[in-house]
Amino acid sequence: MQRSVQQESRPVSPVTTAVLPLAGRGTRLLPLTRAVPKELLPVGGRPMVESAVLEAAFSGIQRVVLVLGPGKGALADHFSPELAELRRLAPPDAFEGLDRIWSNVEVVSVMQPDSRGLGSAVLAAQPIIGDAPFAVLLADDLIDHSTPALAQMLAVHARLPPTSGVVSVMDVPRHDTARYGVCAGDWVTPREMTVTHLVEKPEPEDAPSTTAIVGRYVLPRSVFDALRQTRPGVDGEVQLTDALRHLTDSGDLIAFRFEGQRFDAGTVPGWQVASAHFAKQDLLQRWTRRTP
Repeated sequence: MQRSVQQESRPVSPVTTAVLPLAGRGTRLLPLTRAVPKELLPVGGRPMVESAVLEAAFSGIQRVVLVLGPGKGALADHFSPELAELRRLAPPDAFEGLDRIWSNVEVVSVMQPDSRGLGSAVLAAQPIIGDAPFAVLLADDLIDHSTPALAQMLAVHARLPPTSGVVSVMDVPRHDTARYGVCAGDWVTPREMTVTHLVEKPEPEDAPSTTAIVGRYVLPRSVFDALRQTRPGVDGEVQLTDALRHLTDSGDLIAFRFEGQRFDAGTVPGWQVASAHFAKQDLLQRWTRRTP
């Protein structure tokens, strides 16, 4: 599979590893997630976690780290090459997504040692990532565009110093700011902001803007040190947003307004909307059409 970012002769990002935090309990999707990990719920004919790994593959990522919690072993099993034994019993296209993943991406898994949130999940992947920059994708945030959102971000990151980070953002209604990390700063282009202020889940009256971080991050290795020093914050969890503040102090955090339509499939209504949208054309079909 040829990589879309390289095809467009853009600078090549040094990022080769992506983290998928998957240890959460999926309580917003109850009762659907009583026994099934939310990331295995289908959207567009394939589990959400598979679409996330495909986005990484189509963005040029070579290794994906699944960060798991108790009861989430089925997520690692989904990518096991042993599943190929089922091929003779399956429809012809049933393994199309997995075949692309197995051919292009190494999928490994680690256990999150606690349930202290997104920051803790990212830190659990550090022994595999080492000191390299890395990406983070939230599997229940689906973004529909012919160029994967992560590929768009990696193209931006490739132009920046290695100490920089990029977060994907979108405008949200002010009454929804308490659901997101919210940033403010100076827009240097219509799509890129140098972030100067960052707040995790602010109440609407306290939000510095309505520019919210959604589901995609490209981060430098310094984030790991910051996470180790970050105390639990909102909801008693180690918030990744809090650890990113050291990047705002040096002007090294860029908020990127991606192209595409975002779907929050982490709630029952949102999952239903995403399922209806991607029933017409799933993301693999979208990105395959773009790849010669």
